[in-house]
Amino acid sequence: MVEVILCDDHALVRRGIRDTLADAVDIRIVGEAGDYGELRSLMRHTRCDVLVLDISMPGRSGLDVLHAFKDEANPVKVLVVSMYPEDQYAIRALRGGAYGYVNKAGDPQSIVQAVRTVAQGRKYVTPEIAQMLVESLTSPVTEQAHDTLSDRELQTLTLIASGKRLSDIAAALSLSPKTVSVYRARVLQKLGLANNAELTVYAIRNGLVGE
Repeated sequence: MVEVILCDDHALVRRGIRDTLADAVDIRIVGEAGDYGELRSLMRHTRCDVLVLDISMPGRSGLDVLHAFKDEANPVKVLVVSMYPEDQYAIRALRGGAYGYVNKAGDPQSIVQAVRTVAQGRKYVTPEIAQMLVESLTSPVTEQAHDTLSDRELQTLTLIASGKRLSDIAAALSLSPKTVSVYRARVLQKLGLANNAELTVYAIRNGLVGE
C-alpha cells in the first residue's frame, strides 16, 4: 500500500486529488496539510511513501519546501503538482529534488500513475518534460535572463505578467505588499526592464505566460 500525504493550500484542490487517488486500491491518503507549518507538524508523527506537494503555497513555496526536504538525512519522495505549465517550473522542481511533476490541468489518472512511479523510487516525467530534458541536453547551453531569478522572483514575474496587482500577489503568496515590491524591483533589475509593461512583454516572448 502506497501511503500519501497531500499538501495544498486549497481545500477543494486537495479534495479533488484525494478523490482521484481514492479510486486506486493500492494508494491510501494518510494526512493533509494546507501550508508548510501544518506539513511539518503532520510529518513529525505520520509516515508516508510519497508527498504530493503544490508549488504555490502561502509562506514558503513548494520549491522552498523541496529544498528543505532535500537537505535532510532521509528525504521524502516528493511529487509536485501545479497549475503552472511544465515549461515554467518542471525543470526547477526536478533539480530541486522532486521525483516528478504533474500539471493539475492534465489527466487526473496521470497523478495516480505518478504516485505509483515515485513510490517505487523512479522519476515521473510527462512526454512534454522528457522532450524539454532532451533539448536541454542536446542544445547549446544558453542561460536566459529569467534563469537567474529565484523561485519567488519567477513567481512574482509570472503573476505580474498575468495581470495580477501587487496586493493580489501578496495575498496569494501570503507575503506583505512591501516584500512583493522588493521581488518586483529585483526582477526588473535582473532582467534590465523598466516597468510592468516591459516585464509583461518579456514574459510573453519567453513563453512564461500566455498571450
